[in-house]
Amino acid sequence: MLGAILTLVVAGSAFAYWTAGGSGTGSAVVAAGQSALSANQTTALTAMFPGDSAQIISGNFNNSNTGLVHVNTVTASIASVVKASNAVEGTCDATDFELAFATMTVNKEIPVGTAVSSWTGAAIRFNNKTVNQDACKGATVNLAYEIA
Repeated sequence: MLGAILTLVVAGSAFAYWTAGGSGTGSAVVAAGQSALSANQTTALTAMFPGDSAQIISGNFNNSNTGLVHVNTVTASIASVVKASNAVEGTCDATDFELAFATMTVNKEIPVGTAVSSWTGAAIRFNNKTVNQDACKGATVNLAYEIA
């Protein structure tokens, strides 16, 4: 008798599984990307010269979103080099500078606010080439930061 009841329960479960069916529709909306996040350099770099030591670059974020934003990395790059107005003739460009450890791992949630959280680790220095680099005297190196 117990065996017959178990068989009936198993058969009922199998029957319900194999005959179940249905259909439906649905939709979802994806939130707009969060874009009101910026990386700010807080390190004041000193004037660079041939043979100079590398300087560590650090910063923080401005997050004007309505909530936390996860940041994996901040990547520094040399956006441009502007020669001084009184610089001697010659070339001074991004190759005259070395940027090491440009991709900095952050891997955290950035709270809403100004000058919040932090990033650090990239290093910049003057690239001491074997050619005359007088054209770089007084140059300004503009850095850019990409948040991912």
